[in-house]
Amino acid sequence: MTQGTISIGPVLAVVLGGLALIAVAAAAIGRLGVSRAVVTASVRAVAQLALVSLLITAVLRSWWSTGGFVAVMLLVAAATSARRVSTLRRGGLVLVPIVAGAVTTGLLIIATGTVPPTEIAVLPIAGILIGGAMTATSLAGRRALDELRNRHSEYEAALALGFLPRDAALEICRPTAGQALVPALDQTRTVGLVTLPGAFVGVLLGGGSAVQAGATQLLVLIGLLAAEAIAAALTLELVARGLLRR
Repeated sequence: MTQGTISIGPVLAVVLGGLALIAVAAAAIGRLGVSRAVVTASVRAVAQLALVSLLITAVLRSWWSTGGFVAVMLLVAAATSARRVSTLRRGGLVLVPIVAGAVTTGLLIIATGTVPPTEIAVLPIAGILIGGAMTATSLAGRRALDELRNRHSEYEAALALGFLPRDAALEICRPTAGQALVPALDQTRTVGLVTLPGAFVGVLLGGGSAVQAGATQLLVLIGLLAAEAIAAALTLELVARGLLRR
């Protein structure tokens, strides 16, 4: 084991199990209603990362396999977000904001040469951006649709005043949909003061300098802000136009 790497063995398994139990206990004591989801998410994470760890070497052998893996990530992200926002059948359009946010930002980063144009560099960046766009889409969609449902009388009043359906919907749900960016904004504002996020720590563990780690983390955080802002704005537009609904 090299300095800074995590020791893999029985102790790690016990620690992971203990952390999952703590999360379940805290959720149960607080009556959050997510105890079962915590267990499911933890088990899925172990299984999925084990599979990815076995496949990643083969995936990174060519651009075709890397591109295929990115496509799978986009589809899984869209399916996850669709279930959060609406249903898998009705929420398929969430693929649009996720792709727009992640691909637009990712292409800019790669085209400028900020990240080396290699499979091993592109794949992690793609995964980070897709994950961020997925989260922003889910949050913006859920909050916008909840707001339209809870304030439906105000929406109808706006229509009665002559607002077009899209404009009336935007008046109601735009402020809450914007809150989807709060987690990304808070993380960016407090980086280095409250947290040392994954990209920073990963570069340090990989033997990079603190300056390289900082530059990498800045690229990730501001790239995430761009991807999530695009995704949230497009999701809001889909809701306002009635294309994304429950």
